[in-house]
Amino acid sequence: MYLDWYYIILVLPTILVAAAISCWVNTLFKRYSKVMARCGMTGRDAAFCVLANAGIRNVQVDCISGNLTDHYDPSSNKISLSEAVYSSRSVASIAVAAHEAGHACQHATGYAFAKLRSAIVPVTNFTSNIGVFLIPIGIVLCYAGMNCAWIAYLGVILYSSCFVFQLITLPVEFDASRRAMAALRTTGTLDGAELSQARKMLTAAALTYVAALAASAMTILRFLLIIGDSDRRRR
Repeated sequence: MYLDWYYIILVLPTILVAAAISCWVNTLFKRYSKVMARCGMTGRDAAFCVLANAGIRNVQVDCISGNLTDHYDPSSNKISLSEAVYSSRSVASIAVAAHEAGHACQHATGYAFAKLRSAIVPVTNFTSNIGVFLIPIGIVLCYAGMNCAWIAYLGVILYSSCFVFQLITLPVEFDASRRAMAALRTTGTLDGAELSQARKMLTAAALTYVAALAASAMTILRFLLIIGDSDRRRR
């Protein structure tokens, strides 16, 4: 039986860490969903409050189905909040809504990393899909005795666009949370222990992107090691 030790040693630990962080985020959300904010605002109210604090009044806030499906769409300039966030008056809902409003503030102010991330989405989708297709072809051809490692290496270069995208995502997510926390503090929407609880939740959520970046890096390293092995066996 073949065991992919590179996957077990390099990739699997990062996936497990990412899963653990995701569970932590869900646990914190459930915990702070039971803590009602003293301001009495709903998630929708909090989003508009953050936007108004930044002088932004042209962003739509809608309710969508799903759990933690909240997001901001720059193409339509619309914040979509999940049902559990939109109408809830909890600290968790206000934190999530404020974070998405933070993304809208980035768009309104022309935040460079947010603009760059939006611009490279189609390129990333295309190149990563081509890369995943080329890597196994190059490896198989190497094992067949052909000098085709370059095909697999080209695939890795194209696939690496995923890593670049996730790397750019980090400052975008951390900055959105920073804007959210600053607005919640400035407007008095949350205070004291509530701010601390919101910060814990947003920090945990941001760490999921760090874990995804690590997993992407380890996946690329795994590909490089496998290609190197196949090329050496060909020789």
